[in-house]
Amino acid sequence: MIAPGLRGFVLSQGAPAVDGKNPAQDPLAVALAALAQAFTVVEDRGALGGGTRQRTWLDTFDWRLYRAGLVLEFERVRPRTGRLLLTKADGTPQAEQQVTGWPPRRPGLAENLPAGPVRDRIVALTSPRALLPVVGAVSTVAVMRLLNEDGKTVARLVTDRSTVTGAIVTGVPVTRAIVSGVAPDAAAADTTAAELPLRLAVTEVRGYPGQARRAAALLAAVPGVAQASQSAFAAALHALGRHPADTSGADTQITAQMPASAAVARLLLGLLDTLELNVDGVLRDIDTEFLHDLRVAVRRSRSAIKLLGSALPAGLAGAYRAEFKWLGDLTTPTRDLDVYLLGFGALTGQLLAATPADLEPFRAFLVRRRAREFRRLAAALRSPRFRALTDDWRKALLEIRDGGLAKRRRRPGKRREATAAELALVSTGRAFGRIAAQGGAITPESAPESLHDLRKRGKELRYLLEFFAPLYDPAAYKKVVGDLKQLQDCLGDFQDSQVQREEIHALADAMLAEHAAPAATLLAMGELAARLAVSQAEARADFSTRFARFAGPAGQQRVRVLLGEPPAGDPR
Repeated sequence: MIAPGLRGFVLSQGAPAVDGKNPAQDPLAVALAALAQAFTVVEDRGALGGGTRQRTWLDTFDWRLYRAGLVLEFERVRPRTGRLLLTKADGTPQAEQQVTGWPPRRPGLAENLPAGPVRDRIVALTSPRALLPVVGAVSTVAVMRLLNEDGKTVARLVTDRSTVTGAIVTGVPVTRAIVSGVAPDAAAADTTAAELPLRLAVTEVRGYPGQARRAAALLAAVPGVAQASQSAFAAALHALGRHPADTSGADTQITAQMPASAAVARLLLGLLDTLELNVDGVLRDIDTEFLHDLRVAVRRSRSAIKLLGSALPAGLAGAYRAEFKWLGDLTTPTRDLDVYLLGFGALTGQLLAATPADLEPFRAFLVRRRAREFRRLAAALRSPRFRALTDDWRKALLEIRDGGLAKRRRRPGKRREATAAELALVSTGRAFGRIAAQGGAITPESAPESLHDLRKRGKELRYLLEFFAPLYDPAAYKKVVGDLKQLQDCLGDFQDSQVQREEIHALADAMLAEHAAPAATLLAMGELAARLAVSQAEARADFSTRFARFAGPAGQQRVRVLLGEPPAGDPR
């Protein structure tokens, strides 16, 4: 394998000749002429790494590798055979492994890769998200030996001519298809292409590091040759008009003096963008996080409609509240089963009396039920009702956002509309007050439903804080959200334990009805339910401490600071 490049360069088209007399000369010939001042340049036709290569860069939908400073590339060697290369963003090699029978142009979980160093490095980082083909290229690589006066190879020059390929999937460009979670289908895709500037790299030969540096210096002095400012991966994305980590085009930024209606419309449009961005990934069942993110967008939309709907035109919130409830309820069964299956390994790890094999019929039952529920979900997401919901909702919100300022200027005798800042303070203060009152009334004898309801109110407050985060002091915001998160974690543990315990009982009954429940499986499920009961009791015991921190005197003072109110007892 060729050693990593000492320094990478890009060659612009139409670079002038060394003597400046022939501006139309081939730019590569210009670079080679510069190197010929100190070396004899000989093409190495049989060099390892030369020839034509098909390359595909991969990442998750939410760019987990990129955010971790890593780049994953698949280089095809033969049909269905190739190698995975993991590097840092600056090109520093991290791991490499050969793979066979793995299609890089389709989504796939890292855990399904063959065992190897690349899989070991990325499986925990990417799970449970699938690896998606982000961009592809066809590269023609040539290697040239740089000889000294004695005819010895003292450095190598590697040239890379790459053409970026972008698939068209059912008429949607790959840039949009990948962002929406759609993977190109090579069998049905047309392609578009963009040629990248020629890339050059000087590599060292052992024992002659100074000669490689000398060659790099000669190249750097050639007009039209510039040090590469971005990796081949970043250049390929740029050629298709993309940027890493860019998965939304929504402008949800709000300002304090913005009319409340326009601010709410912006927030809801951003959530609608997120919802629609995940639909294709859900329908193709690429990974479970597409449904999770879609579901969160729906849940946040419902909370915004409930808590901030009064800022919208009369009747609009009520008309869509029921529709978003329909959509939220629709996603629940499949998501609940996803959570079970994702955590199945952890469930089996809790067993003491039973064995993981005893729970295998339970896992198979969950898989079958999940398949049935997913078909119902997919049919609904393809239905006219869903399309009408998203289309009509977007149209209504755009009218409010775009007409908010023009239509709501103060007129004589007309009441001034509240600003975004005023809406934020009123709605957030009211939500905190509800939690403080409800939580303060909970005693050790209170029914579990009281904690469940408090958890819902906590989510609503959390969403409000996130909606209006740009309007708050960052330090005060961080403190309040930190306290709230600890309370939410406790309430979540309590409710999840109870819900899962009740579902295990219901699933056991369903398995008995289908004659799919061996005695050993039922006993193992009973053991799981018992352990969940213990977890629920521990969360219940921890509640009072968490709630006191959030809603006690110190917590109330932190909320006053957040809302810009005077401290308790201040006569102002």
